[in-house]
Amino acid sequence: MAQLPLFKPLSWSVTEITGYLRELLEGDDLLQDLWVRGEVSNLSRPASGHLYFTIKDAGAALRCVMWRTAASRQVFLPREGEAVEVHGYISLYEVSGSYQLYADLIRPAGEGLLYQEFLRLKARLEAEGLFDPARKRPIPLWPQTLGIVTSPSGAALRDVLDTLRRRFPLVKVILAPTPVQGAEAPGGIVRALRLLNQEIHPDAILLARGGGSIEDLWAFNDEQVARAIAASHSPVITGIGHETDYTIADFVADMRAPTPTAAAELATPSRIDLLQVVTEETSRMDRAVQIYLQGSRGRLESLHNRLRLLSPAPRIRRDRQQLDDLLRRADRSLTHQLQLNRAHLSGLEQRLVSLSPLGVLQRGFAIVTRPEGNLVRSTAQVSAGDDLQVQVSDGSFGVRVRHTENR
Repeated sequence: MAQLPLFKPLSWSVTEITGYLRELLEGDDLLQDLWVRGEVSNLSRPASGHLYFTIKDAGAALRCVMWRTAASRQVFLPREGEAVEVHGYISLYEVSGSYQLYADLIRPAGEGLLYQEFLRLKARLEAEGLFDPARKRPIPLWPQTLGIVTSPSGAALRDVLDTLRRRFPLVKVILAPTPVQGAEAPGGIVRALRLLNQEIHPDAILLARGGGSIEDLWAFNDEQVARAIAASHSPVITGIGHETDYTIADFVADMRAPTPTAAAELATPSRIDLLQVVTEETSRMDRAVQIYLQGSRGRLESLHNRLRLLSPAPRIRRDRQQLDDLLRRADRSLTHQLQLNRAHLSGLEQRLVSLSPLGVLQRGFAIVTRPEGNLVRSTAQVSAGDDLQVQVSDGSFGVRVRHTENR
């Protein structure tokens, strides 16, 4: 604490007196650890995450602030007009010169014992690892069957069914009815969870209840209910109370929703979103098919060009043309050769005709043979009185030799 000056007038600046008063408040042990009761008003939580509010009674009001780190750990968050007990310390906000309560814990007024029991159970189960994020299971994207654990006569069931019907009417819903308030509620919730896990095996289970006081929601702070949720084979989504209500069941569950309606929304895809996904996938598939067809068409054209280059058809056409040329040349050559042979044969024929005895006979000569057929070439071969045969161009006749003459 600042030492008061001894030998100068007490004329302080605003900053000095404000700092002095702050030290006075923070130096009082009673004001550094206290609970204050009052009704919540002027509640606000800006984007910074800090919580600002006022608690008041019939005679006074006290400004309060809870920093974001403490607010994020709060299980219970107050609502406007609600009676609460706030724990913290008193200090002075020097900028405005007002004192205020810096809160680190808020609980409903008159529920201190229940709240302390809640905190003890929460701490024990957390130490056992029941709240560990690593053990929480993902919720199926496209559930076929959902189990619902709630009161059959409560508004929560109607809200859940309306939401499921609107978002994803294809899902099959199995209700495991149970009391959700009173002494019978914890046992009923445990039996409903076990029944769904043993008989139905749904893709997920919704544990739902509408809002209420801490006493109304106390069944969801039961240890057996918490252990039944942890032992569930199907993932569990809680939608209990209002957005600011937290229970032990919320911490154990695989997913916590602020309301029953929100739980139904988290458990199912939206029909509109599904249609959008189908549309996008259809477009993507169409684009993929077009790209594939274009690529296939290009590959086909390339193969066609390669096949055309490697095809024997052009060579066959060339060979056929060459064969036709060769046949024409062979035909011309053969015709020419025949003509030559025919001319040569004609010449030979003419020579043969000219050399033939018949040709000689045509010119007036004759062939004389003896009766035995020997050709008479000399007078020495005949004698007077021999009979001879004379052949001329148009026939033959017989003669008898009268005499012979030698040259």
